[in-house]
Amino acid sequence: MAYKSNDGAGDLVGLFADLVRCETRLYNALNDRLRERHGIVASQFEFLRHLRDHPGSRVADLAAEFAVGIGATSKGVDRLERQGWVLRQPNPSDRRSSLLALTGEGSTLVDAAEATFAERLTELIGDTLGGSAMPAVAQALSRLRSLLERDQIGMPTG
Repeated sequence: MAYKSNDGAGDLVGLFADLVRCETRLYNALNDRLRERHGIVASQFEFLRHLRDHPGSRVADLAAEFAVGIGATSKGVDRLERQGWVLRQPNPSDRRSSLLALTGEGSTLVDAAEATFAERLTELIGDTLGGSAMPAVAQALSRLRSLLERDQIGMPTG
């Protein structure tokens, strides 16, 4: 049985399947290119980019941004720290948490990987969503994401 939206927007189950399958394939393709050129995967790139753009973030901030459990996020940060790309610094306002900072090597890596990431995204979706389609798709997904985040939908419990 197909589930149709009330406003005639189409098959919501099909839309969900398309969104998930596209996300999975895009993520895998980005993983492959980042691993090949920089020795990292997309999740590591996303953490590094967030830390570059939001200095002084905590593990909890990363977990909230990416809707990932704190334990998994902490393990991911541990791996970045072992590689020498991230430092944990004491949090002066809360001794129970650390502030995260990129090292010089981490900063260089994320800048180089960002160019690769953007290039690969352009290869994969630039022609398909070019022109007038891109703003409409971007606006719709941004609005959906905002609503899900506002209502804390899909956040991990631990």
